[in-house]
Formats: sequence, structure tokens, C-alpha cells
Amino acid sequence: MTIYQAIETKYLGPTNTKGGRIKAECWGGNVTISYPHELNTDEAHKAAAQALIDKMTALALRHGGSRSIWNTGRWVQGGNAKGTGYVFTVTEGEQN
Repeated sequence: MTIYQAIETKYLGPTNTKGGRIKAECWGGNVTISYPHELNTDEAHKAAAQALIDKMTALALRHGGSRSIWNTGRWVQGGNAKGTGYVFTVTEGEQN
């Protein structure tokens, strides 16, 4: 049985030294990207999730793992329970 990790994203507002960002995190790690203003909100959160998927895939490959854990199936997106961001999870089936 393959165990998948959900990815949760949230917006981080600007500070005195940094612009707006989006943080994507899962059990295995996290990544923070600058807010991509050319994208709409849904696409911006998806870009952060994709950056984490890319990071986790590279990490798995470096350690002899399989990229299929992160690139199998179709990723679906929905709001989180608190209403403060998004959650991404993979479904069985064709890649998106």
C-alpha cells in the first residue's frame, strides 16, 4: 500500500523585509515561494504545491526512492477546514 501525503498551503502577508509569499507544507517538508502576482489565487496556491512536489520528488530520487509517490495520480485541490488556505491531495489514476 502506498501512503500519500496531503499538501497544505497558506498565504503569508508581506513584512518590512519580504513581500507576500505562499508556504506549502506536508509531513515530509515545506517550501515557501514569493507570491506570483501574475496568477489568480487558486493558481498561485497550486504553484506553491507544485514547488513542494518538485522538491519532494528530487529529494526522493536523491535517496534512491521513487518519483511515483509524488507523481502518481491526479492532484485535486480544495479549501482547508479553517478557511485560511488550500489542501492538495493525490487521487488514484491519470496524472494532471
